[in-house]
Amino acid sequence: MTAELDAFDYALPPECIAQQPTAERDAARLLVLEREREGLAHRHVRDLPELLRPGDLLVVNATRVLPARLRGRKETGGAAEALLLGEAGPGRQRALLRCRGRLRVGQKLRLGSLDAELVELREDGEVVLAFAADADPYADGEMPLPPYIRRPEARGEDAERYQTVFARVPGSVAAPTAGLHMTPALLERLGEAGVGCAEVVLHVGPGTFRPLRDADLAAGELHAECFELPEATAQAVARTRAEGGRVVAVGTTVTRVLESRARPGRRVEPGRGETRLFLRPQPGSDAPLPFAVVDALLTNFHLPRSSLLLLVAAFAGRRRLLDAYAEAVRRGYRFYSYGDAMLLL
Repeated sequence: MTAELDAFDYALPPECIAQQPTAERDAARLLVLEREREGLAHRHVRDLPELLRPGDLLVVNATRVLPARLRGRKETGGAAEALLLGEAGPGRQRALLRCRGRLRVGQKLRLGSLDAELVELREDGEVVLAFAADADPYADGEMPLPPYIRRPEARGEDAERYQTVFARVPGSVAAPTAGLHMTPALLERLGEAGVGCAEVVLHVGPGTFRPLRDADLAAGELHAECFELPEATAQAVARTRAEGGRVVAVGTTVTRVLESRARPGRRVEPGRGETRLFLRPQPGSDAPLPFAVVDALLTNFHLPRSSLLLLVAAFAGRRRLLDAYAEAVRRGYRFYSYGDAMLLL
């Protein structure tokens, strides 16, 4: 199975990894790839009203990133860092815990201003931490920036810039990064151009940090992530279909929700639950796959060998996408969470 992932590797100079966002969200560069035409276009995110058509529907992810990273020390004095993953019962939080030495049940920690105790070891590196029943661990937390953004700690401005302007439902441990480029003014201009907007929610989970494993490839599914697709969004997709418009997913998270809820007629069924959908190319194939709902995709540049890269490769075609990435590197595009974007039509 590892050979399958080898086909989705690429070289990236460290200086191409964005360490901070652009001064203005929609000033990021935009690499435009049309699946049915050769060549690439080099634009900016603010050009979206010219690149989309009246009658198209933009679908965004309204999840809100939690201030889930806590820094502190073990009882013995060594540094410790926890990424909170959600409740595991009253006063208890699932977490990923990083510190030197072997983790053990009963270990005491001071995280932010709170005392915590490691009370359970779970699979995949998860632990359960116990806090005082009336404590709010997120009150002392900071934005959980990914590790390739190399800073001692998140800055104050990250609380705003690592959050989309439409974030409203708390629950993610990482941002849906394609949405970081949108601004109220850009959304207004898109509306004036006849492009609709609808919401889904998918809470980005810890699986986004973990490398793909052979077991994931063999199972053909990913870590579970909670989603909601509202009735209003299902109706908006149906109207767009009836009127000949395109469904434009803002990010891989939106794509997973829409494709998870696909129904005949290229429509979607409203609902909420968990998705484990793993969208990837056919092994050994460079051809794009037909997606059931999504017609166009706005997305950032993704890590090699990641499930996100495989999803985009399934949409664009593996070879075509990797050639586009190589061109982006040559032209100095900025990669990953705070980086530039692609529009695949």
